[in-house]
Amino acid sequence: MGKTVAEKIFDTHLVDNPSDDVHVIRLDAVFCHEITTPIAINDLINRGKDRVFDPQKIKAVIDHVSPAKDSKTATQGKILREWARRHNVTDFFDIGQNGICHVLFPEKGFVRPGYAIIMGDSHTCTHGAFGAFAAGVGTTDLEVGILKGVCAFHYPRTIKINISGTLPAGVFAKDVILSIIGRLGVNGATHKVIEFAGPVVDNMSMDARMTLCNMAVEAGATCGICYPDQTTVDYLWEFIQADYATKADALKAFKKFRPDSDAAYDDVIDHDVSQLEPLVTFGFKPDNVKAAKEMADVKIDQVYIGSCTNGRIEDLRVAAEVVKGKKINASVRAIVAPATPKIFRQALEEGLITTFMDAGFCFTNPTCGACLGMSTGVLADGEVCASTTNRNFPGRMGKGGMVHLMSPATAAASAIAGHITNSKLFKHS
Repeated sequence: MGKTVAEKIFDTHLVDNPSDDVHVIRLDAVFCHEITTPIAINDLINRGKDRVFDPQKIKAVIDHVSPAKDSKTATQGKILREWARRHNVTDFFDIGQNGICHVLFPEKGFVRPGYAIIMGDSHTCTHGAFGAFAAGVGTTDLEVGILKGVCAFHYPRTIKINISGTLPAGVFAKDVILSIIGRLGVNGATHKVIEFAGPVVDNMSMDARMTLCNMAVEAGATCGICYPDQTTVDYLWEFIQADYATKADALKAFKKFRPDSDAAYDDVIDHDVSQLEPLVTFGFKPDNVKAAKEMADVKIDQVYIGSCTNGRIEDLRVAAEVVKGKKINASVRAIVAPATPKIFRQALEEGLITTFMDAGFCFTNPTCGACLGMSTGVLADGEVCASTTNRNFPGRMGKGGMVHLMSPATAAASAIAGHITNSKLFKHS
């Protein structure tokens, strides 16, 4: 019987099989940020186990509240900062060098096909875009990962989604994943891996693939995975060129982390996106999805473009194209948060920051703050936000606030209109 991508990674990383369905696997990297890791650090200290398995394989960043907004968040940053220094964690990204973890770490070349990665963050599944197994874990598993470089999982079961057709103009990866979550439901892939396959994925950039995998967890999945290909090689080439004589050699090596033709899946779903429209969430679950045109009566108070889902340079370029030469609605405040300093610099050099500021947007430093209602864009009770983030749970961006998830193009168009609407890029409004 052939293997899925996740099964191949588990088999090549197996350390122990203590019971029938529990597999302890070796980790290639443990990612850390200042919200969940300090809890693990303090517990390890209290247990007399203040050690790390390999300082070269631990990557840490302050990203959720950046810079700190109060003494509590400053303390969280201090704990992570001092721990990284104490254990010679060289890949620690402090204020000024930091960015959103799920964008910064791939950007630095820390994710490779076939890797096994954990982090104390549910959207760690983003890194599966490179053909890796990457999972968010709780504090205990994070502690074990930091201390021993291993993690225990049930052997992976996989759903394969073949995304076919041709994406209409003005429809993006965010719309694709919202349509899939709407189809599967928020529990449709619980305790499973989703393999995203098909011609639409093959034609996606790495930015788009990361958006797709980022929200796999919103359907309950442990990880979303795309198959490594030439696009993957091109993205990683500056980091891997010393390891391979040519890009063709790298591609050949990476192809072993593609599924076998006779791999067994829990389900195989064909998902045609040819007629897909820009989508928006309603209510308080990511599977509550409607066409944007059906939400045109929803007035908004804030627009937020950023996060680990849609804070990449492609996202900013699309949003800037929509708002160029226009002004945001007088009833709306609009915020853009690039995901990393590199993206900030690209936006500056390409004139995107000027475009956004001319339209009336606030352009901030890289941070996760608004996405989880901690800083730089928190909603007041009763306010409504058109957001490119990944969760619309009650109070997610502020107590009593309502969040509608959408693509950067739809969010930008909504900022101009003052209510939810399709962008000019979508030709069939």
